[in-house]
This record gives sequence, structure tokens and C-alpha cells, in this order.
Amino acid sequence: MDPVEAAIFDVLAKVPAGKSVSPEQVARALNEEGWRRELGKVRAVAIGLARQERLVILRHNKPADPDTFRGVWRMRLPVAGEND
Repeated sequence: MDPVEAAIFDVLAKVPAGKSVSPEQVARALNEEGWRRELGKVRAVAIGLARQERLVILRHNKPADPDTFRGVWRMRLPVAGEND
């Protein structure tokens, strides 16, 4: 598993179900000192996971299209029945 993907799921595993995490939290888990350099990688991996429906990207606490979202975002695990 990719280290960025592993970090995303590791950070998400530490929050209650349905709660989200910021890209910064994941980047800091990867590299506390140079976390800003990790943000682009976190975004790219999160987009790929969202396209596979293994992750949900949120804008204003609502699911966002992984191909078109912009600005401040968060991520969380999918909720059962969400895409029905």
C-alpha cells in the first residue's frame, strides 16, 4: 500500500465513524516537519480513492465531486447507504 494511502486510512481510523479529517492532519502524520510538501500527494491520493469510492471528499461538510472540487476540503470514509 502507498504510504500516503496508508496514512490517510490510519488517521481516519483514529476518528469516530462519520467524522472527517483534514489533508493537513494526514500530511503531518507523514512528515511533521515538512508536512506542507506532502499536501499535494495527499490530495492526489485522496482523489484517486474518492474515484474508487473508498473515500469521500467533503466541501462545506457535503460530498464533493473529486474531479471538480476546489478550495478547503476534508475527507472521511464512506457511510453505508450514502450512494444508494
